[in-house]
Amino acid sequence: MKGLPFRQGKPLKEMGEALRSRRARVVHLTHNDLDAAGADAIHRMKYGEIFTLFSSVGSFVTLLSVVVESEGRGDLLSLSDLGYQHGAERLLRKARSHGWKVEWRDHHRWQESEQESIRGVVDLLHVDTERCACGIAAGDLLPGDPRAAEVARVVCDYDLWKNQDPRSAILGRVLSKNRNRDYIRDRLSEGVILDDRIREEYRKIEEEMQGMIERSVARTRFLGNRYRIAFAPLYGYPNETAAEIRKRLGSDIEVVVSSSGKFSIRSVPPVSHLVARQFGGGGHPHASGGIFPFTLVDRIRFFFVGETPHFHRLAEVAESLG
Repeated sequence: MKGLPFRQGKPLKEMGEALRSRRARVVHLTHNDLDAAGADAIHRMKYGEIFTLFSSVGSFVTLLSVVVESEGRGDLLSLSDLGYQHGAERLLRKARSHGWKVEWRDHHRWQESEQESIRGVVDLLHVDTERCACGIAAGDLLPGDPRAAEVARVVCDYDLWKNQDPRSAILGRVLSKNRNRDYIRDRLSEGVILDDRIREEYRKIEEEMQGMIERSVARTRFLGNRYRIAFAPLYGYPNETAAEIRKRLGSDIEVVVSSSGKFSIRSVPPVSHLVARQFGGGGHPHASGGIFPFTLVDRIRFFFVGETPHFHRLAEVAESLG
């Protein structure tokens, strides 16, 4: 059974009502990328009907607060592919008091103090930075299952930037369009990695993507002395844009920035997560995300000139690390 895949953007009141009237015994609150879709597929292989909430990092605490207001009735609240955020302890205590069983699986970097604070308010905390969240879920929920293991291997290949299985790049690119998330998740839950629909969607996206990347590369500028730090406007496809900038321009760190101030950072040195934490974000040592607090002036300057003083602050932070 498909369950109820609610996402960021749904009215919170409507989400709360759906939670209260749910039939599924498992609520899965996860991120919104391929790793999250893979983790959700593993949950569906294990449990069948799932109430899924796909969330951005920034919406995590908000959505968690909606979930914990509902009665758990002994059901499972499973968190995955979302790192620690301040305030989570208080919300998870409320979840336990409302009758939820809580499990949290993640592969982002946590401080030991953060892990200790969460362990006391959940039934399971599994943090493993060597695997993707889908891989952790497969190992915990379906150990020895060949379909789950294959899904996890392909998803982790993309999420951890191993790039050894060409199928993972196709899935990652197709899922960059949110409209494809449920379809890919459903196929993965059946043990299907690619089919004709996914391949055709990939072909269309590939054509679109190349034009966007060319625009970003043409407007790339550099800062830094210790590292060659590339800053570029983002028109779409952050992973692929950063990879192309590094390939063509020989950068050490790539920062691709959307018009809202949100940015993705990729780095050769393992500092992306440390930089991102200074800008309201987080992630992995080589791939993370954050946000510049753009003012109206920043937005105008970035649109017309392609730069902002925030770039200099990020460069200073990056060069101070390591």
